[in-house]
Amino acid sequence: MVGFTEIGLAAAMGALATIAGAFEDAESDVGSQSNPNSQVQLAPQMMNFHRYFNKAISGEPVSYMLYGAIAGTVTWVMMIKFGLPFLAAAAVGVGVNALIHIVFATTSHLGRMASAAEFGHPIYLDVVLSHLGPIAGFGGIATFAIISLAYIQWALLKHPFPLPLLAALWGVTVGAIGSSTGDVHYGAERLYQHYPFGGGVPVAAHGNITRKAEIGIRNSMDSVYFCAKFGNPLTGLCFGLVVFFSTWAGLFGQWGAVIAMGLVTLGCLIVSNRVEKKARESYGTYEDVEMDEICDPV
Repeated sequence: MVGFTEIGLAAAMGALATIAGAFEDAESDVGSQSNPNSQVQLAPQMMNFHRYFNKAISGEPVSYMLYGAIAGTVTWVMMIKFGLPFLAAAAVGVGVNALIHIVFATTSHLGRMASAAEFGHPIYLDVVLSHLGPIAGFGGIATFAIISLAYIQWALLKHPFPLPLLAALWGVTVGAIGSSTGDVHYGAERLYQHYPFGGGVPVAAHGNITRKAEIGIRNSMDSVYFCAKFGNPLTGLCFGLVVFFSTWAGLFGQWGAVIAMGLVTLGCLIVSNRVEKKARESYGTYEDVEMDEICDPV
C-alpha cells in the first residue's frame, strides 16, 4: 500500500512544479525568449521599431537546464562542503544563478539590438533596466522550485542521481513545457489579435509587431500582464500535473505505474477530444479571406 508520506511528497512535488512552470513561462515572456522572438528579430528589417526585450539566443529547455545545473551545483557545494541547511544553500545557489542570468539576458539583448542598428533601430536603455528585475525575480522563483524538486528526489526519495543532475533534468523539462504550452497562449492572442481569426500569421506579415499597448508603445512587460491571466498558470498546471502523475503513479510499483499512467493518458485524450469538438462546434469552420486582408491590420 502507498503511504500518506509518499502521496504527500508527490503532491508537494506537483505544487513545486506548478510554481516552476508558471514563473518560467512568465520569465520567458519578459525576455521575449520564446514565441515572439522571430517577430522581434525581423521587425527592424520591416521598419517596425519596437521596445521588446529580446534574449532568445537559446531555447528555454537549454537555458533552464543551465540555470538548474548552476543553482543545483552551488546548492550542492554549500550543503556538502560547507554544511549549510538546504534552504540557506538554495538561497546562495539561486542568488549566484540570478547574477549569471542577468548577465546572460543583458548581453544577449544588447547584442541582438545592436545588430539591428543598420536598420536604424535604437537601443532603449530604460527597457533594459526595467526588464532585468522581473527576469531575475521570475527566474529565481522558478529556479528555486526546480532545485527543491531535485532535493526532494535526492534526499527524501533516495534517487541515485545527484542533486545537480536532477536539477538540470528538471530544468530542461520545464523549459520544454514552457516552449510548447506557454507559446500557444502568447503570440496568437496578444501579438496578432488584429488578424482575422483562423488566418494564421503568413510569412509576409512576419516582423509586423503589434506595437500599441494600453499606455504607449508595447513592450515585453505588457505581454507578461496578458500571459499571467492564462498562459503562465496553464504552463504551471501542465508541468505540475506531469510531475504529480508521474511521481504518484510510480509509487504503485512497475505495473501499477503502467496501468495508472495508461488511465491518466486515456482520460486526457477524452477531455482533449471533447474540448476540441466543443470549440469547433462553437466557432465553426475558418472563413476564407484574401491574403491582403490577412497581411494588413484591420
